[in-house]
Amino acid sequence: MTQPRAIPFEIDIPESRLSDLRQRLESIHWAPDLDNDDWRYGTNGAYLRELVEYWLGTYDWRKQERAMNAYDHFRVDLDGCPIHFIHAKGRGPAPRPLILSHGWPWTFWDFERVIGPLSDPAAHGGDPADAFDVIVPSLPGFGFSTPLCKTGVNWWRTADLWASLMRDVLGYERFCAHGGDWGSLVTLQLGHRYPDRVHGVHITGIAPLDIFSGERPWAIGGLLESMGEDSDERAEMLAWERKFASHVAVQHLDPQTLAFAMHDSPLGLCAWILERRRSWGDCGGNVESRFSKDQLLTTMMIYWLTDSFVSTVRFYHEASADPWRPDHDRIPVVEAPTGITLFDPDKPPGEMEWSQQYFNRQFFRSHPRGGHFAPAEEPEILIEDLREMFRSVSD
Repeated sequence: MTQPRAIPFEIDIPESRLSDLRQRLESIHWAPDLDNDDWRYGTNGAYLRELVEYWLGTYDWRKQERAMNAYDHFRVDLDGCPIHFIHAKGRGPAPRPLILSHGWPWTFWDFERVIGPLSDPAAHGGDPADAFDVIVPSLPGFGFSTPLCKTGVNWWRTADLWASLMRDVLGYERFCAHGGDWGSLVTLQLGHRYPDRVHGVHITGIAPLDIFSGERPWAIGGLLESMGEDSDERAEMLAWERKFASHVAVQHLDPQTLAFAMHDSPLGLCAWILERRRSWGDCGGNVESRFSKDQLLTTMMIYWLTDSFVSTVRFYHEASADPWRPDHDRIPVVEAPTGITLFDPDKPPGEMEWSQQYFNRQFFRSHPRGGHFAPAEEPEILIEDLREMFRSVSD
């Protein structure tokens, strides 16, 4: 059987796409936005206008493109899926391979601030012994892992693609893995199905692998049934669920309906993603306290310029259309050594004792600051936790 081969790839968006985007932004038919200074109805129109003004007048896609292209990019076909990835070779005595998996509405570039310190720690004031070979793929159907021309690709199948990428394409028999959001589930599946191939796995955020396997996968407040009507914990769960419920429901149930709007309107796409970055980040209501306009717009640009919104939101539908099933009935469910980093503003209510049996938990940290987008919000904390986790895992 012919082994899949990675081909060098350079990001180079045609000027015609940038011109089309400009025309669309210059001819927006703005929706009225009454009494929404506090964002209670969703994305605030005044801030959205400010962001679009910056997009048109100041933002420089070519500058961002050059920054991305400073790394070595590749593309490879795996089981009919085009997969894009960065491969940053480690500089140290014995770099371990480490694959980093993002979520939604993330892109591979959310790891921008951790790639250098993880691959070349000495250049960033660290110990060369902590160096990793850093692999950062775009999830199937996300960013430059497009176009995705098949259905049925979900997060647990993505773990199979990553296992093939690491061994069959890059030649790593064993590796480390980290992820957040969807990337957390992908990473845990590697630790469940392929414990012999990973030194260990590390996640930000925490959920069981069967989170989308129930009768109502679009509802994420399943813990409510076990809580008393007047409990403080129930109120906390309701508040936590409120941050995520709208996108989880529509992207599970009607992703294509939503995609027709977002695929045609860069403003609509921006408003939809922007609200999530503000709500899920540890922003205190000020999205730019965590993400600069350039960071926000580069995220929007990657979604827009790759025509990937439709396939990224279908990732939700595919998660419940073919739910996860365990490969074994042993405890722990995730047998690979597991590290968990949580950030209090992003953490779901309730105790975490269940995780001690569910995972082969070797590392656990909880931090008072930081939100859902750990590598973009708190890169230093994430870097140190990854180093400590994988220092502790023996070969």
